[in-house]
Amino acid sequence: MKNIEQFQLVYKKDPVDTSFCPYRICPIGAHVDHQYGLITGLAIDKGVHIAYGPKKNGVVELSSLQFEKRAQWHISQVEERPVGDWADYLRGATWALAKYYTLHVGLCGVVEGTMPIGGLSSSAAVIIAFLSALAKVNGIQLGRQEIIQIALEAERDYVGVSVGTLDQSCEVLSKKKHLLYLDTKDNSFELIPQHQEMKPYQIAVFFSGIERNLAGSKFNMRVDEAKSAAYALMAYAGMEYGKFNETRLRDVPRDVYEQHKEKLPENWRKRAEHFYTEFARVQQGAEAWRRGDLEGYGRLSFESGHSSIYNWETGSDELRTLYEIMKNTDGIYGGRFSGAGFKGCCMALIDPAFAEKIERQVGEAYLKVFPSLEGKYSFHLCSSADGVEL
Repeated sequence: MKNIEQFQLVYKKDPVDTSFCPYRICPIGAHVDHQYGLITGLAIDKGVHIAYGPKKNGVVELSSLQFEKRAQWHISQVEERPVGDWADYLRGATWALAKYYTLHVGLCGVVEGTMPIGGLSSSAAVIIAFLSALAKVNGIQLGRQEIIQIALEAERDYVGVSVGTLDQSCEVLSKKKHLLYLDTKDNSFELIPQHQEMKPYQIAVFFSGIERNLAGSKFNMRVDEAKSAAYALMAYAGMEYGKFNETRLRDVPRDVYEQHKEKLPENWRKRAEHFYTEFARVQQGAEAWRRGDLEGYGRLSFESGHSSIYNWETGSDELRTLYEIMKNTDGIYGGRFSGAGFKGCCMALIDPAFAEKIERQVGEAYLKVFPSLEGKYSFHLCSSADGVEL
């Protein structure tokens, strides 16, 4: 790994250890975790690596192969608010871990991501990889649900992105050749094994060439619109409701939505429509996977992408173009844009026998529409993987 070489170059010694957290994909179950919906997901065999060593003086000193600026802070003096650089996620992780444990040791490290940034939950992956390292140098053993919660608080409460637990759960709980089926309301989950008669598949990632940052996108607005829909529906139905921030569409039965949806402002209705239809798609998708019906699961993933574009109303011009190209390319079972949909990438489940043809056809069609992204657009072939090793 290049980060090990960079660590040796900067610190004139070998790192004490390395930590790794995989990226994730969510073929069905997008934009619903913050509303306590259901999701299906897979960890992939690409992710974030950190080569590191302890610093007894409590200083955290990090550099990244993806960003120029080196970041530094003390474990007991994290800035109260985000600074606005790439390391905010890791300041947040330090802050969140320190709420539960007394930290004595800092670390120096070099971060390396093995894929372009955007759509594969790189923010959650770097937080979890860093938490694993910081906990280890401090002699702390984190449990799986514990690291999911701390990583969530780092991104939601410190950085200020209204995420749910989809990303963290996929990256921690996943198992190779299994589908994670998770209820984000109570964190109950099932790992559904790959059916022995399921057709072979690989995971293709089409990076649009444009990176994105959730903190600067319309992500939080979409979450607030979904909560507003829930709040209004509860009021129309005469249901008891409490604080706005604690309201979720999962609290509102679908029949209540169907009865009162026409009273909602159009944007709120669309966000709710996505939630309820995606909830049903996840249930159907889990059963399709259980049967080994990869084509059925893939169709539902395409439908999820359609709803994300037209009901959740996200997806850049680049990602919508990739999505349409994917739908019309032989050998692709299904797919959608990955993550929040504000730039980033698309993912697809594909027949490995078509991999080279898919890479060529999708790339040619996409760059014909966006020729300026030549050299920035990229194709990556991945496999399912285990979640982070704690």
